[in-house]
Amino acid sequence: MAESIGGTKPLGCGRGGNINLISILAIIVVSILAIIILRYVWLWWSRIRSKVALSDKDWVSDCSEVATAKITDAEIDFSNVRDFTWRTLKDHDVKWIDVKVNADEIVDVWYVIDHFHKVRGLAHTMLSFEFKDGTVLTFSFECRREVGEKYHPWDGLWRSYELYLLVSTERDALYLRTNSRSHKVHLFRAQTPPGKEKALLLQLCQRLNQLSQKPEWYHTLTASCATAIVEQVNAITPGRIPFMWRTFLPGHSARAAWKLKLIEDWGGYEETLAASRIDQHATNWDGKGDYSRHIRENLPPSPHRD
Repeated sequence: MAESIGGTKPLGCGRGGNINLISILAIIVVSILAIIILRYVWLWWSRIRSKVALSDKDWVSDCSEVATAKITDAEIDFSNVRDFTWRTLKDHDVKWIDVKVNADEIVDVWYVIDHFHKVRGLAHTMLSFEFKDGTVLTFSFECRREVGEKYHPWDGLWRSYELYLLVSTERDALYLRTNSRSHKVHLFRAQTPPGKEKALLLQLCQRLNQLSQKPEWYHTLTASCATAIVEQVNAITPGRIPFMWRTFLPGHSARAAWKLKLIEDWGGYEETLAASRIDQHATNWDGKGDYSRHIRENLPPSPHRD
């Protein structure tokens, strides 16, 4: 009996007690490290959040000017429309022009997908407006880069670039991609209810003037080429494009646009996709004729033409 009592170990000692002590110390250490890390993350995010988008920086030449739109009834006067002549990515003629169009004379609206990356989901999207007088203007939401700055999707998450709405001649925006960069490019004719094509153009003009007066941040997920277009479409027709994952991977947006009847059906999805490809034919352009007319030669005819 005495040996039994004398041989009993004190409470909390031994192997089990050591394990409990180590666990408590580990929890304390991990908690302290978590607090330190969260503090630094908060300070880092606070600095990013406090950054203000600016317009007066040393921009690269292809986004050095900001377009604006002056609207008088149906007449729209665009200033600082980019009209570069691209020979190579580094060799090009810089030219910014003024363009006047009539919003009541839109023939077609076109949805452009530029597959610039081997990963199919990564692509750039744009809108082209074709007018009765032959003018074709392209609207492209992009990141505005400073001299020496390169685009990266990761950097685009952290207020590294300003949001830029480029207005250019279609020859400039698409030739750069089909010929100078040798990208795979698709051109789809959009389906719009009567009057909606004009409303979309005016909505883009409004957004253009907003950005010219008050710069905003580009964001890879929430303020990019594709999400910005969705925002403009839903602004004139609420809910027309529902929330979907393809918006964040615009290289897959053609299928969604086809299912939602946002683009014309040229015989089924696969047939529409094949018919819409223009880069192969664009490489045959002689540089003298009308580029926009040339890339449409093999596309199904427009039901809106006389």
